[in-house]
Amino acid sequence: MAADGNHVVGPREQELFDTATEYSFRGRRDKFAFPVPIIVSGSGSVVVDTTGKEYLDFNSGQMCAAFGHSHPKIADAVEASLRTLVHCGNTILNTKEIELAKELGQIVPRPLKKSTFLTSGSDANEAALTVAKKATGGFEVAAPHLNMAGLGDMARQVTFVDGWHTGYGPGQPGVYAIITPYCYRCPLKLSYPSCELQCLKLSMELLDAQSCGELAAVLTEPIFSAGGVIEPPPGWLAALKEACHERGMLLIFDEAQTGMGKTGDMFACEHEGVIPDILTLSKHFGGGIEVSAMISTPEVEEKAFAAGLVMGHSHTNDPLGCAAGTASVRLLVDEGLAAKAKAMGKYWRDHLENMAQRYEVIGDIRGRGLLHGLEFVRDRESKEAFFGFAKDVGDRCNQKGLFLSVRRKASMLRFVPPFTTTNAQFDLAAEIIDSSIAESLDARANGKGAS
Repeated sequence: MAADGNHVVGPREQELFDTATEYSFRGRRDKFAFPVPIIVSGSGSVVVDTTGKEYLDFNSGQMCAAFGHSHPKIADAVEASLRTLVHCGNTILNTKEIELAKELGQIVPRPLKKSTFLTSGSDANEAALTVAKKATGGFEVAAPHLNMAGLGDMARQVTFVDGWHTGYGPGQPGVYAIITPYCYRCPLKLSYPSCELQCLKLSMELLDAQSCGELAAVLTEPIFSAGGVIEPPPGWLAALKEACHERGMLLIFDEAQTGMGKTGDMFACEHEGVIPDILTLSKHFGGGIEVSAMISTPEVEEKAFAAGLVMGHSHTNDPLGCAAGTASVRLLVDEGLAAKAKAMGKYWRDHLENMAQRYEVIGDIRGRGLLHGLEFVRDRESKEAFFGFAKDVGDRCNQKGLFLSVRRKASMLRFVPPFTTTNAQFDLAAEIIDSSIAESLDARANGKGAS
């Protein structure tokens, strides 16, 4: 795989793209400007398109293939389930569901213990909010203003990043935004730690003022991945939990993009020892197979069911997804992937730090483990966001054989490489990014890039 190859369009690829244009309904058509690679296979950290070109996948698909594409242990578990039991009624127990509940219950931090299994991150977050409302008797929920929870009806309402909740009609009553603790460019123009977490204090004051007295939950990511790989400052998560419990609210952590070893801890919330009342998992939880989890404490479960909780859908606790989930949990534990992610993250961050020493356009490096981001600025002193620059760099990286994610109005790059990524592949990715930044800067200096 070369670091400078161009995308070659063949007749078969043209035919497939024309067919997709005619028949495929895409929710983000702006993302599929031709020529777009059409992927046919993947193994480990590499995917291959219809022309045979290889790409390092530093987005792990849609962050769902973090164990590596087509992992043999996931494939074996799915094959076994396909030959025994694929689906089971959700009012009947099945062995795969019980196995996964036990495996997951043994690795989540206490008092979390009780799980139910759905299909997507949106499903899991909607289940968590439903349970929180029943368990508390309230209906009002809040989330940070750079939070991403999914695109289901209820999850979309607490997805404030990139305006993905706008234009879909009136939202549900009792949904509020609180301030994301974005220390690099603080919304309150303060500095940590002298700020004493004023963003949270002000958020709670505003929440109290707007509430009609029926508060149920705050749902948040422990690291705001889609919002820009933003890590809350030390103490923010603990203070948020305390503020929630003072108001009779439950705290929900969405660990779709941070759980299952990716950040160097089994779950990102364990980094500071802040355990939520409800935790949700999805993305690479099933090794690429659709399965998600909502995990609560026995106390929360009891309160919700005592209040008459009804939830789930036709594929809740399906054996196929649960088999993949169990294989994922065993893979995570048996291969010590959380510790591996920590070491891999340090190796990768060293590359990013070296780039930052050469390019003033890199304003901030954020994240840990296998979740990192680079934010581009016009100058480091003002921290003025360099909107659009990340798209230039990202497009060049794609052409050279590296997939990654462009976030924050194209002012930053996000990297989510799989656990299977080797040091040589990290080296190659760094080479591609470095050359792409240099070329994008040269193009703008010569008047050939976007301003």
